Amino acid sequence: MTTTGSPASGAAVGFGVLGPVECRDGAGRPVRLGGPRHREVVARLLVARRRVVPVDRLVADLWEEPPPGATGAVRTFVAELRRALEPGRRPRTPSRLLATEGPGYVLRPDPGADAVDAWHFEAEVARAAGLAPAEAAPVLDAALATWRGPAYADFPGARWAHAERARLAELRLHAVERRADALIRSGAPRVAVWDLDAHVAEHPWREDGWHLLATALLRSGRQGDALGVLRRARQVLADQLGADPGPGLARLEREVLRQADHPDEAAPATGDEVWSSAAAAYEGSVPARSPARLEATASLLRELAVTGAGGLGAARRHRAAAVAAAERTGDAELAARVIGVYDVPAVWTRVDDPDAARTVVRTAERVLARLPGDAPETVRARLLASVAVESRGDALAEGALPRAADPPGRAREPWRRRARQAADEAESAARRLHDAPLLAFALNGTFLQSFAHCGQAARRDAIGAELVRLARTHGLLGPEVLGRLIRVQALAGLGDLPGADHQATTADHLADRYERPLARVFTTWYRALRTTLATPAAPEATEAAYAEAIALLPTCGMPGFATGLPALTRLAPVVRAGALPAPEAFAEADWGPYAPWVRPLLLLGDNRPDEAREALRTAPRPPHDLMAEPMWCLLARAAALADDPVLAARAAVVLGPAEGQQAGAASGLLTFGPVAAYLAEAREAAGG
Repeated sequence: MTTTGSPASGAAVGFGVLGPVECRDGAGRPVRLGGPRHREVVARLLVARRRVVPVDRLVADLWEEPPPGATGAVRTFVAELRRALEPGRRPRTPSRLLATEGPGYVLRPDPGADAVDAWHFEAEVARAAGLAPAEAAPVLDAALATWRGPAYADFPGARWAHAERARLAELRLHAVERRADALIRSGAPRVAVWDLDAHVAEHPWREDGWHLLATALLRSGRQGDALGVLRRARQVLADQLGADPGPGLARLEREVLRQADHPDEAAPATGDEVWSSAAAAYEGSVPARSPARLEATASLLRELAVTGAGGLGAARRHRAAAVAAAERTGDAELAARVIGVYDVPAVWTRVDDPDAARTVVRTAERVLARLPGDAPETVRARLLASVAVESRGDALAEGALPRAADPPGRAREPWRRRARQAADEAESAARRLHDAPLLAFALNGTFLQSFAHCGQAARRDAIGAELVRLARTHGLLGPEVLGRLIRVQALAGLGDLPGADHQATTADHLADRYERPLARVFTTWYRALRTTLATPAAPEATEAAYAEAIALLPTCGMPGFATGLPALTRLAPVVRAGALPAPEAFAEADWGPYAPWVRPLLLLGDNRPDEAREALRTAPRPPHDLMAEPMWCLLARAAALADDPVLAARAAVVLGPAEGQQAGAASGLLTFGPVAAYLAEAREAAGG
């Protein structure tokens, strides 16, 4: 925990929550916060991450049954905390650190990540993901050293801390395993063994830990011990979980047994050794400014993007530079190949970096216009597929919600038509050329452009099924994982949960076997949705499942996917119950891109109908993506409650094709309940 700023302002105060809650001033001296309730107020405000927590919410979180005078007690705690945290503040001067704002209080440590040890830890883990193994290991080592015990250790039973504690605990386990992996890859497997042995003993269900421990032992020349660990893992998983080892552990065990059966064989080169040797040969053979370098870089970025959050973020950052460099050569065909080789499977319909996507699309269109007439058709088709994939959702265009009086085709229609046209042309060319990898890429574009209307889950399931067949016939791993994830979403939307379960299980096996970790993010979220649908009357099970899913978001490397989702999972049960959200319960919620469609209901819940009608009037149309149906359902309910018959009629028309589905289930993430209920409300409000 570090501190910055001026003691007089209070900005120098630093907080620790990775263990018992603590506070230190700018000189590193402990700050006495007072009793347990004082520390709990500080902890609860830190969980809110610089957002306001209403007084009523604080009272409800601090006491199961608030005593008389609880509100006054909270105000007293805050006053005493202000004196402790800002001893140099002049009387009657507003606090800049623990401020009163609106209906509650907000704690504003320095905006930098270092002001709170948990924020610093998260930032360092994210930074390490983009570093080489030898550089990542010490960064993760230092980050893990900030832990002094379980997060928020003073408050083990507090419900307000449950999700945050689970998220941080999962992130810590992830960091332990990534540190071990970095040590192994950087040539220090013996160091990794020391911590991994304790790690698997404490967390025996984590197969990654067992795999890393066995790999570290094998790289340390301890073949027998590695085999013993793998057999111990098999036994522990069977005894405690009733499960067999996953494909990754089974494959490693076969490798160890093969080496044991042939001890005289020379040990094969490790992946790191092969990589280093090949890279050295490439550096020595290919001229620095050769076009081949650009093409090789683009191919490398494609592989980097599927390795996990760090690789995905790095690939996203460097791709735009590679595309720009290729266009500057003046060779349109080279630029087309550099753009088109990046056929990274995309299952989520909101782009992570709209500016970068917009740049790629504009460059692709310029290159398409300059391609010579004799350019290979596959090169042109890959450019078109790139346009379709990068143009997903509505992130690259602007437009307001069309009302009944608007002229037809307003908003984003020309842009959407171009994206759908590009998808159709790429798919037609791929079928004509009988090019399986190209067809898989084009089908990805077709899927991402299949959201012009609600209720299209069956069509998307057909796309996913074709991707799976194509991939299995031609040995295409990425498209098979993509196809199965598309089917998970579509089958969930259609209510075929056993079918979705099968696709999710198969996707997990493929991801484990071939190191595609991002697939687990989507299947974990699906299983949380599955818990909601299977046990609607068991909120504890649903909360636990979503806590596990939310814990994956900080390190998934997909901001277009992650932002706003935790708040929606809290809103969903309120909306399913037909209630309005209580403003104080969601005061600190981060709605991300979903804010325009949630806001009218929040205003209605706060008994501000005029403002809700204005918010409905100015709300943009929900984007054409996987979250369109649930956002339209929110608008339908708000329009009905706010007496907006025009918008209610529009919502009824849009939602009509999805009448038999669960609102949001086709996203594979969450549900607001049957679409039919929202349709009935909208139709009644529209007068028929």
